[in-house]
Amino acid sequence: MQFFFEVLIGGLLSGVMYSFVALGFVLIYKASGVFNFAQGAMVFFAALTFVGIQEMGAPFWLALILAFGAMVLLGMATERIVLRPLVNQPHITLFMATIGLTFFVEGLAQGIWGSTVRGLDLGIQDEPIEWLMDKAGILVSSFDLFAAGVAAALVTLLALFFQYTRVGRALRAVADDHQAALSIGIPLQNIWRIVWAVAGFVALVAGLLWGARNGVQFALTFTALKALPVLILGGFTSVPGAIVGGLIIGSTEKLAEVYLGGYVGGGIDSWFPYVMALAFLLVRPEGLFGEKHIDRV
Repeated sequence: MQFFFEVLIGGLLSGVMYSFVALGFVLIYKASGVFNFAQGAMVFFAALTFVGIQEMGAPFWLALILAFGAMVLLGMATERIVLRPLVNQPHITLFMATIGLTFFVEGLAQGIWGSTVRGLDLGIQDEPIEWLMDKAGILVSSFDLFAAGVAAALVTLLALFFQYTRVGRALRAVADDHQAALSIGIPLQNIWRIVWAVAGFVALVAGLLWGARNGVQFALTFTALKALPVLILGGFTSVPGAIVGGLIIGSTEKLAEVYLGGYVGGGIDSWFPYVMALAFLLVRPEGLFGEKHIDRV
């Protein structure tokens, strides 16, 4: 049981890392109905920009502020150049536009900062917590625990933002009905700019944590694919669902790798989340926290 809990806790904390990327998808989809396939590229761009600014001699906090500013500009430019001209177009058109945006952002990041793999040090060592190992005998990474704390703070901040601020209420109104929001005077384009800027901030946080774990490299763009099962389980429009979905995916993939991997030759953690998501689609396609859509004909 001690080993089971060790694997479970490790999987839960790893799932938090997936949730960061899923949050960016949720924010944009919730406000504009656009599935932003470029979210993984935004994570890569954010991490590479932060490291690139640091290499120029900037201290940590200045690099963080400048990288955040770059993500805000990228989000606003995306809304103005890509999203706004395609208003009222079919969803597949918007989706294809974000695929093209993916390749552009990837090329832009590497064109500015280069394509070499870089390390990223946040000052948090990826090592077991000694007091927990001594008392309970469970290996828990201090970096994973730090990431979980950041996720809890970020989700709390977003929940308060959506619930109690004027802009947050406007975002929820836009998510429910674009036309109704426009009819009561909510500036749709301003709301979209804000939500893309917030998604850029989430991408920056995800990029810093993933970059510190695996290095800042092109492979960060594939984190978007890892977030898809999380979105399917949690729901495309739910911020808490992104966290819960990440915890479920992280824990089940680790447990499956340990207890089932030997029967299928290993490597089960790379495909098990997608099988689980496919099975979940058959039972509850809108996700755990998603809203059911009823079309009246």
